Amino acid sequence: MNPPDTESPKKAAQPLSDGVKEALAVSLRGCDELIPQEDWVRKLQRSEATGAPLRIKLGLDPTAPDIHIGHTVVLNKMRQLQDLGHTVVFLIGDFTSLIGDPSGRNTTRPPLTAEQIKINAETYYKQASLVLDPSKTEIRYNSEWSDPLGARGMIQLASRYTVARMMERNDFHDRFKGGQSISVHEFLYPLMQGYDSVALKSDLELGGTDQKFNLLVGRHLQQEYGQEPQCVLTMPLLEGLDGVDKMSKSKNNYIGISEDPNTMFAKVLSISDVLMWRWYTLLSFKSEAEIAALKAEVEGGRNPKDAKVALAKEITARFHSAAAADAAEQDFINRSKGGVPDEIPEVSLSGAPLGIAQLLKQAGLAASTSEGNRLIDGGGVRVDSSVVSDKGLKLEAGIYVVQVGKRKFARVTLA
Repeated sequence: MNPPDTESPKKAAQPLSDGVKEALAVSLRGCDELIPQEDWVRKLQRSEATGAPLRIKLGLDPTAPDIHIGHTVVLNKMRQLQDLGHTVVFLIGDFTSLIGDPSGRNTTRPPLTAEQIKINAETYYKQASLVLDPSKTEIRYNSEWSDPLGARGMIQLASRYTVARMMERNDFHDRFKGGQSISVHEFLYPLMQGYDSVALKSDLELGGTDQKFNLLVGRHLQQEYGQEPQCVLTMPLLEGLDGVDKMSKSKNNYIGISEDPNTMFAKVLSISDVLMWRWYTLLSFKSEAEIAALKAEVEGGRNPKDAKVALAKEITARFHSAAAADAAEQDFINRSKGGVPDEIPEVSLSGAPLGIAQLLKQAGLAASTSEGNRLIDGGGVRVDSSVVSDKGLKLEAGIYVVQVGKRKFARVTLA
């Protein structure tokens, strides 16, 4: 359930210019909803006529010290709109993080401490700048206007929204019916997020589909404060490496944007051929025409791995460099052929002769000797390119290249 949107004036019956058509197509690419589309068209037309850029808002609470590529779906959309000449406002929710976002939760979300927020916020914008153009980005913190509100201002803000409307929100509604507690402070979160739009005079706010209610609250509050209401653009939540659940660190199906190039490249190649095309739509900066042409080639018989390699290189290059992406591709080829990467960890051990399972544990290639034995049983351990089949193998003093699976290597000096 979401708050009903107010009716918009009727759309002006005038043909769209090529520039507005392009901007609308960019806005709609991969999006879940654009509310209301006719208002957004009018804003685009006015911007084109006056030369005044529109204000595009994205708010992120620094709830973790870093972000994964699932978070960049909305950042990509921001960059696309930024490239059309509009103003991007990257809002760090240092105040709203103190409340805790209840979106999609079936329990109260613990608020962060001010110290945690400060630490996390320091890395957020730096990472977001790998997608956004920093020279064209306005960075703001919502404590700028939320702290000065004080108790009196908070009461006045709360008077502009009803409890009945608040209880239409899915997670609040479900928790209430299920007899689960809802703290009063949680009602403040969508109000404060909505007030951000008032303070920033936002023309468009972006968010994931789980943020729809909060974004519409912002639209309502702008009307309450006599402003032209913002439009709302929601982007789907990106499925993780498993292709089932949304990308999440807790589910270990994510790619962190600060991960090393080789790991990032290999993880992209691990996704399914079906998921690849969805990632192309939501993560790639290739045009829709380019993606359609590539998909037609694959359907015509071209190896889908070629398309996946191109996607892996594009994503890796974005967060590292083109040279790093090329090197990651070569590293993956070497691993696939059973070759040894150019750079592998150097480990020095003592105690020769040393049992292979114990060596795997001490070299950090297995969590325990029992896991090492399981890896050997599965044929996943190589020493100097030869598969180890004997769990009783003991290595004498010397230098060995030890491999576990396709990705773990170590050059072990055993004394």
